[in-house]
Amino acid sequence: MDTMLFRNSRRKLSQGLLFWREVGNGIPIILLHGNWCDSSEWVSTMELISRNFHCFAPDLLGFGESEYPNIHYSIDLQVDCLFEFLQALKLDKVYLVGHSLGGWIGTSFALKYPEKVQGLILLSPEGVEIEGLQKHWQKMQRLTKSPSVLFKLLKTFRFLAKMLKLDAKIEEDLRQRKILLQNPTATQLLYQRQFPEIQAELLQDKLDLIQIPVLILQGEKDGENALARSKMYARLTPQAQLKIIPHLADNLPQKSASLVAEEIRDFIKGKN
Repeated sequence: MDTMLFRNSRRKLSQGLLFWREVGNGIPIILLHGNWCDSSEWVSTMELISRNFHCFAPDLLGFGESEYPNIHYSIDLQVDCLFEFLQALKLDKVYLVGHSLGGWIGTSFALKYPEKVQGLILLSPEGVEIEGLQKHWQKMQRLTKSPSVLFKLLKTFRFLAKMLKLDAKIEEDLRQRKILLQNPTATQLLYQRQFPEIQAELLQDKLDLIQIPVLILQGEKDGENALARSKMYARLTPQAQLKIIPHLADNLPQKSASLVAEEIRDFIKGKN
């Protein structure tokens, strides 16, 4: 079987230049990447479903090869960029597949523009208020705002931290800080805005308004917060089905592309 060729494209939107990967023919699917990724996380999945579907995977504004305009990022901004993207490509009605942050944006899009969405597939979606959310936000804010000299000192005195049995916590903080600094737009969206603004974009009070089929995929061995969010989405969304994937943790698009592709195919074929 011949491999279908990917097309890389860019389009100037009102807020900035958007890059996307595209492959396949048939029913249109938009794949939205997660917090610490870009559209490349979907390449393996797209290869597997491109015989059946016309796949579009944009780098969200401020991610990957899309433009990084100096603006105030929000979920609503990303939703409106996605709407403008669909308008530019003359895509009338699509399926949305969203991972993590992409799940939050995709669900928000379906709520704001319900006439554009046939169904949602969400992988470990962000965007609902679970217990401890504000405490986690405060911790991540501290990691982003603490002066870098502090972390240099922590690295220098690792031996002392080990003696005090703080080495595991410090290593985890250093790891998380590195991820945050490498992903400035996701960090701003999730942790550098004021908490009331983030709260206003959370979806737990709006999910009952979704009137389309929804499939939620969640790795069984993911963190307890991720599991709690997926279960809340499933409980509050009228037509939602939750599938817990045994033995898998986070980042399903990259770690289990074949399973994700099979779930996408089955879900969409079941609706058409």
